Amino acid sequence: MTIAAVITQKLTDEFTPLHLEVINESYKHNVPEGSESHFKVTIVSEKFTGQRLIGRHRQVNAVLAEELEHHIHALAMHTYTPEQWQTMTEQQVPQSPNCMGGGK
Repeated sequence: MTIAAVITQKLTDEFTPLHLEVINESYKHNVPEGSESHFKVTIVSEKFTGQRLIGRHRQVNAVLAEELEHHIHALAMHTYTPEQWQTMTEQQVPQSPNCMGGGK
């Protein structure tokens, strides 16, 4: 199973998201072709209602602790309540910055 599939499964099981997008952005970085080290997650869940952003991120980090420790180098998280998501369009989800060259 790919890391992206593991992320998707774990977040689905834990948060029952109304919307979930897991994007492997490793290709934007100085890593070998086919790497799964840099991800962007957009997730919408009722479980985020009443929580501050830091609390949402802590919840996601806890669910993905194993992957973050052993596989994922970078994880961009965009966590929304259903109410927040209704007022947005997908184009409003922040774009990830370009790689600054890291190990080049």
